[in-house]
Amino acid sequence: MPPEILHYIGKDKTQRLERTNGIVRQQTGRWHRRQNKFGKMWEQTKVTTRLVVSYFNWIWQHSRFKTTAAQRAGLAVQPWTWHDLLTYPTIF
Repeated sequence: MPPEILHYIGKDKTQRLERTNGIVRQQTGRWHRRQNKFGKMWEQTKVTTRLVVSYFNWIWQHSRFKTTAAQRAGLAVQPWTWHDLLTYPTIF
């Protein structure tokens, strides 16, 4: 993480982390199906994980806060759309 982003560790942050883990597990449940060979391909796994985590951080708005995780972290000024996410230049 960049030095200007403060990394805080504490029990009061556990719920947010566990919720994120639960969402990732829920969205990627197809990995556990043995008959679905397509879901076992490593490249597809990487793409799916990136999409789920990116959606959760940049697009999904918390029902109580009405903001995204990126907004609360000060990384975005408004929620992104799928178009913003898919057209953002990356190195991968």
